[in-house]
Amino acid sequence: MPQFNIADAKTHFSELVQKALTGEDVVIARDNKPILRLVPVKKNTGKGRQPGSAKGKILFIAPDFDEPLADFAEYH
Repeated sequence: MPQFNIADAKTHFSELVQKALTGEDVVIARDNKPILRLVPVKKNTGKGRQPGSAKGKILFIAPDFDEPLADFAEYH
């Protein structure tokens, strides 16, 4: 995995960003020790919530769960 020192990263930042966007590993080092990896932000796939993802996780629902609250009895 190629490394770029901080000075080179500053000089060639746009090129390194392009490499990261195309899937290449971009590692930036200080004193020949890797300190960070440049990676693109994941795009929102638009999936959002997944139906059924809480299946088996709800342990108890009170029998009166869907009854109107006493505070709102006058509106019912």
